[in-house]
Amino acid sequence: MPAAALRATLSTLARVRIVFAGTPDPALPALRRLIASPRHEVVAVLTRPDAVSGRRGKPAPSPVARLADDHAIPVLRPARPNSEEFVAELAEVAPDCCAVVAYGALLGERLLAVPQHGWINLHFSLLPAWRGAAPVQAAIAAGDAVTGATTFLIEPSLDSGPVYGVLTESIRPEDTAGDLLDRLAASGAALLESTLDGIADGSLVAVPQSGDGISLAPKVTVDDARVRWDLPAQAVERRIRAVTPNPGAWTLIGDLRIKLGPVTVDGEAEALAPGQLHVDRHGVRVGTGSAPVVLGRVQPPGRKPMPAADWARGARLDESVRAS
Repeated sequence: MPAAALRATLSTLARVRIVFAGTPDPALPALRRLIASPRHEVVAVLTRPDAVSGRRGKPAPSPVARLADDHAIPVLRPARPNSEEFVAELAEVAPDCCAVVAYGALLGERLLAVPQHGWINLHFSLLPAWRGAAPVQAAIAAGDAVTGATTFLIEPSLDSGPVYGVLTESIRPEDTAGDLLDRLAASGAALLESTLDGIADGSLVAVPQSGDGISLAPKVTVDDARVRWDLPAQAVERRIRAVTPNPGAWTLIGDLRIKLGPVTVDGEAEALAPGQLHVDRHGVRVGTGSAPVVLGRVQPPGRKPMPAADWARGARLDESVRAS
């Protein structure tokens, strides 16, 4: 029997036992795809502990936990995933492989050694570019024209393991981080499934990452999302898209903290000093380190998002007020 046919026959004899590790919404397309896969059995889901959310402050399960519950898949929520207790618990589950999409915690060597085929991560960049927690945000902020997704074998060091597969995705001029992440989550789900298929039948071999082109994409904090009006307009515009919808761009206008949606660069308008506001019938412009930008939707404290022009009319801004 030809080797390819033999691999196909063997792969049908037993489904691959998968533990899926993930937490937020972008992990859902991959989990759904693996649940539906005839070649893999998701025997458990590993996710972060329930987090407090909403005005009432009640703990709520992660999106991945809710999907697992819908399919009666056991959910593991260790507060310390690298503890001896959880390493032993995972060993009892006996996964052949663990698939990871945005789990949100670093994994130690003892945990990584549990599954025979290791932990396979779907990362939303073309590694070794943008290693870290926020690759999509970093790519948009940097003005990259192309990004993608990578599947690789997790090692103890950050996003440095050998690569199984890649796909590319163009970054569109008006993409927010949410837009781009939605597309990568969908296409990356197929990449992760095909990677696990190839590992199961022996047709894929991981290739070491290049030592060139390494860049880092640390987690974006709320402070990082504050707009720096002294930067050139194109950088301001990209950085706002990069933090939309989360954690969300913001600025102080007077003593009010205003959330900002994407802006557009107005290269034809009269120059304004960084942070200077100009309100007219065409909208609200803010000065940057180069050309002004036109505000789109804004969200004042305690109110819903609204067009910037509507907000400015009601706010009756004084000419001395600055964005900072």
